[in-house]
Amino acid sequence: MNGHIYSGLNNIGTLNESSLHSALKLWCKEPGDQLETPIDNFVIDIVRKDLLIEVQTKNFFTIKKKLETLLKNHRVRLIHPIVKDKWIITIDQQSKKIIRKRLSPRHQSYLDIFEELIRIPDLVSNSNLTIELVLVQIEEFRINDGKGSWRKKGWSTYDKRLVNVLEKRVFCSPIDFLMLKPISLNPPFTNAELAFLLEKPLRLAQKMSYCLHKMGIIKVVGKSGRSLLFDY
Repeated sequence: MNGHIYSGLNNIGTLNESSLHSALKLWCKEPGDQLETPIDNFVIDIVRKDLLIEVQTKNFFTIKKKLETLLKNHRVRLIHPIVKDKWIITIDQQSKKIIRKRLSPRHQSYLDIFEELIRIPDLVSNSNLTIELVLVQIEEFRINDGKGSWRKKGWSTYDKRLVNVLEKRVFCSPIDFLMLKPISLNPPFTNAELAFLLEKPLRLAQKMSYCLHKMGIIKVVGKSGRSLLFDY
């Protein structure tokens, strides 16, 4: 693959994450569905009878106000990809040649949804909302245009493309998210204990407990030293 010309580079600045979004929308689509339909001053990705389906590939904060409005009168399904495997493909902007393709060492799991849920935990208990997580494999294309962050040494993410859908999981209520906790977790527990059993960073455990607390699924029952104790 290295050295091959990447023809998609001709549309720099027009795609961003639209390839992944469009592919997931087509994957979700069923016969009879209506696409890009205006409802309540919003454009809805998919309308399936009385169900509104929105595909959100990142940043739940940007869709929060839209959800708040739609959930007042409509059933909404929010579809979000969890990236289990990501191949990073670097492309030289001048020659348009593929320089390298490598598998990212980061592999997400369903637990990573709490990175986004922290922006809308108060909406999860709304009976009109369901969240569908789709475990996917993707390709991420990067170009050396000097506009990327210092972490990426100036490389910008140009596009993300769906490679494969591995499975999906639907969450209909807050209790469904509690099922992501470790089986061996016994209450009361601290965030440190939760992180240890999850085998995840403490910050993710803190986001998980924050979300579950805001959803009313777990409660603070005391302290162990300076750490909060949670029960469910």
